[in-house]
Amino acid sequence: MTADPEFPKEFRVFAGRLADAARIETLPRFRAGAKVINKAGIWFDPVTDADREAERALRRMINAVYPRHGIIGEEFGAERADADWRWVIDPVDGTRAFMCGVSTWATLIGLERAGAPALGVIDQPFTDERWVGAAGRSTYRRGGEERPCRTSGVTDLRRARLSTTDPRREAYFTADEAAAFASIAARSQVARFSLDAYAYGLLAIGEIDLVIESSLKHHDYCALVTVVEGAGGVISGWKGEALGDCARGRVVAAATPELHDAALALLREI
Repeated sequence: MTADPEFPKEFRVFAGRLADAARIETLPRFRAGAKVINKAGIWFDPVTDADREAERALRRMINAVYPRHGIIGEEFGAERADADWRWVIDPVDGTRAFMCGVSTWATLIGLERAGAPALGVIDQPFTDERWVGAAGRSTYRRGGEERPCRTSGVTDLRRARLSTTDPRREAYFTADEAAAFASIAARSQVARFSLDAYAYGLLAIGEIDLVIESSLKHHDYCALVTVVEGAGGVISGWKGEALGDCARGRVVAAATPELHDAALALLREI
């Protein structure tokens, strides 16, 4: 990813304000008995008032400050979807973690220009961690201290720390996808599960080396791209394609091009 000298710094500041506003809605509801609603009928796709109220707050802010910008959100759909600048928001990525009191959920805030990711925020309010990727660089902030992000540099799959949210074939993977993931997991050093978007933040600071997932939607991955790439990582679909073109929301993110290529070699046949 190359730096964009024309990227407005004001957008980075505003994205931080959005993340702060989301915290006001999500944090008081975390581990506080938030009501969980299944929005998918016979399938379980949970949503809480934290998801909905945070998204309402972010939409109000975007519409007030940038009324010509588009908005795409998980809970309330699209506004001005054909706008040149579009905010893509997922106030609680990892609602299952949220409802279980596990602090690996995150607020995702992405900004696209002409359909291409331009800025991304991964924010974990409970642990006070925030990743921001824009203009070819990524930063990590915790406890008021900020530093540049850098991936681990791992190139060998045998040394890789691998993650996916749920490896079961009855969850996000098909049977073939689950088998492909299992093949890579058997070759890796260790595998950890149920991290949702938090795994991509860990990848950006060198704590995870490889993330492989399926069934992700636009709001799930838009914010991740600039964070991963700005830290020196690689992110694509399972065949190496851009994420907007990937089948079934299949995503692979790696610390290095070499590790990315090794994973793709085992995934491309699916």
